[in-house]
Formats: sequence, C-alpha cells, structure tokens
Amino acid sequence: MKAARVLTIAGSDSGGGAGIQADLKTISALGGFGMTVITVLTAQNTIGVQGVYEIPPDFVETQFDSVATDIGVDAAKTGMLASSEIIRIVAKKVRQYGIERLVVDPVMVAKGGKPLIQDEAKKTLTEVLLPLAMVVTPNVPEAEVLAGLKISIVDDMKKAAKKIHGLGAKYVVVKGGHLPGDAVDVFYDGKAFHTLFAERIETKDTHGTGCTFAAAIATGLAGGKPAFEAVKEAKDFVTKAIRFSLRIGGGHGPANPFGSVLSGVEHYACLDDLRRAIERLKEGRCGDLVPEVQSNIGYALPQACSADEVAAVPGRLIRVGHRIETLHDPAFGASRHIAKVILAIMAFNPAFRSAMNIRYSEEIIRACRDLGFDVDYFSRSDEPLDVKEREGSSLEWGTKKVLARRNSVPDVIYDKGDVGKEPMVRILGENPGVVVEKVLKIAGKLQ
Repeated sequence: MKAARVLTIAGSDSGGGAGIQADLKTISALGGFGMTVITVLTAQNTIGVQGVYEIPPDFVETQFDSVATDIGVDAAKTGMLASSEIIRIVAKKVRQYGIERLVVDPVMVAKGGKPLIQDEAKKTLTEVLLPLAMVVTPNVPEAEVLAGLKISIVDDMKKAAKKIHGLGAKYVVVKGGHLPGDAVDVFYDGKAFHTLFAERIETKDTHGTGCTFAAAIATGLAGGKPAFEAVKEAKDFVTKAIRFSLRIGGGHGPANPFGSVLSGVEHYACLDDLRRAIERLKEGRCGDLVPEVQSNIGYALPQACSADEVAAVPGRLIRVGHRIETLHDPAFGASRHIAKVILAIMAFNPAFRSAMNIRYSEEIIRACRDLGFDVDYFSRSDEPLDVKEREGSSLEWGTKKVLARRNSVPDVIYDKGDVGKEPMVRILGENPGVVVEKVLKIAGKLQ
C-alpha cells in the first residue's frame, strides 16, 4: 500500500493544537503519510505563546535533505517560518527537489496576537516563497499584509486575492473566518473567483484551524486532486474539525482534525442505536398509537444543526394491525418534521436528541400522566399567521413555545390540532431507546 507523502515545514506547538502537531493529525486522518521539517520550537498553550526557539538554519536544511532523498515528497505545506534565512533555505530545497505541489500558509500572528515572523521575513516570504506556491492560504489579517489593503467584505477579499495572485502563487484562497457572518472563503485561479461557504460554528476553540486547512489541502494535492477540489474538501474537513473542537485549557482550545473520523463513527452509532430501538418498538403492540399521518422516530447526531444530521425512517413507521412495521432502515434526512422538533429541543438542551410522534387522545394523555410522565402542551390557535403559512414550521414553533416557559424538557408535548392539522403527541427523550420505552409503557397502560 502506498500512501501520499506529505511534508510539513513548520513550527512545533508544545500545546499540540497547531503547527506540525495539527498537521500530522490532519495528514493521518486523511490517509496520508506525514513527514516534518521543524523550523521553530514554541512554548505555548491555549492561552498564548510563552517562548520561541528557532532551529538553526543548517539543521532545517539537514532535515529537508533527510526526508526528500530517502522517502520523497508528493506535496508539502509551510507554516511558521520565522526568519528570512529559513525561508530562503526552504525555497531553495523546494526548487532542488522539484516540489510543485506546495501549499504556503503565511503564518504571521498567533491566535493570541503574538507576532510569529520577523518584519524582514515578511518581505522574503512574499518575494522568494510565494512564487513557488501552488496554493497560498492567508486569513484576512495576513491577506491585508500581503495585498496592502484593508479587508471588510467579500469584495475586498477578492481584490486581495487578485493582488496576491500577482505575487506569483498559482491559486489563492483568502480565508474569511475573521469576518462576521458565515465562514466564507474566496478561491482565485487567476481567471475566476469561487466563493466557498460554510456554517459559522460558535466556539472559541479554533486553535490550529489554519494549519489544519493547509495540511488538508496539501494531502489532497498529494493524492492527485485538482487544486479547487482539494480546497473544497479541506474546507469541509476543517468545518468538521471545528464542530468537534476540544474544550481544553483556559484559552482557545484546539480544533480536532479527527472530527471527520468521529463524524463517521457517530453516524454509524446513531443509525445503529435507532435501528435497535425500532426493533424493540416492533416487538410491542404499539400499532394503536400510530396517527392517521403515521409516526416517525428520529435521533440526531450530538452536534446536529440541520435535518440532514437527524436520522429517521424513510416512509415512516406504519401500522399493521396492532403492530408497527417499517419499509426501510433508518437514514439521515428522512423526516424534516420530526427533525425540526428534535433540533428545537436540542437548542434548549443538547442532551435530548430523540423524539417520536404518536396519536392524540384524552385517554393517551391520561395514561401519560398516570405513568408519572411530565406532560406539556401548546395550542395551535396561538400560532402566528406567518408560521401557519410556512410548511413544516408549526411543530418547531410549538416545541419552542413550550420550552420557553419551562426550565426542563418534558417527556411529552401535545397539541389538539387545528383546521387541517391532526392533533398529535410527541414523546421526547435523550435517545431512541428512552423514547421507545416510554411509548411501550403508554401502549401497555392502554391495553
């Protein structure tokens, strides 16, 4: 088996969140083989940088020769290059070994604000290293320095990308994470602009995202992917790394390069737990609880923020006599309605990730109360007209209305319907196993 060989030429982060540590995690998570040329040692943690020790330039050169002459390099990325001398050595070695797939991350300032590159080195980086880059990945502050202009909006990012392209890089990605709103990046290939969007995840734990992004691009290039495809996939990768970021230390915690791996594991676990709960549901005599519009049960990923991250049953749960059956295995994005209920609950308490709708009757509500369940309700007559007119918005509105007047998530939320709207009961819980057990108890109470 041959893995793509990716060389990171960067500084060491003793806190493990950025630099070569983040690079190696990223390269490994994407299936590449990571190698290092360490340019500087830093004493740092989540709070800031406490010390910097530059590696002697001749030893930087020795590291490069050791790796390139034996293992070889399919792609490389640069990070912290603190001095002009080291930048010149790196540029010399890139030319010597014919490394065409080079990603330059022009690291200039640490997350905490400490400068990480000498003023003279900025000029050397611009004149000597950028012309060798296949892709350069400045954030907004770095792009402002390289392009010599102020960036406030996306159009400014495009102007900066054009200027930076003129410095010699083949492709430019200006990262817009420092600007408000969605995380928007601008990709420029010298002819056309491409705007890449991603949700903004509200967290301060974003240490190492620039390193992770550049390393992911380099790994994609090393595997033979075109530049734009490598950048798009890297953006998705870093978004997941931020979503699974780690609350470590007292400052800016690190993004998690294994977010994509964890995402795959959690997708499988979510579907498996839901499948098991449904099989348990089928064993009971619950068919009489299915409403006219049929039932569904959903289970969300821990960080779910859209219906596509909530698993449910395609075709819904159907009544067959006194039993419940399904036509398909659970899948993500299978039910927008149950997903909206779950997402509304998770916004109130992320621990509650599952829900199922069942038929409404006074008898069912009495059974719920007799079982000691916490029962609450909303009236569709209070529903604003604009909500009524938006398809699928009623359930989200009603759930939020109930939660707004409480300090806890109930076991049951019901409504008595409206014109053209069937009355409904929603059973809530932390996971589908809990939800199904509540449903089975209700069914048993009614028999």
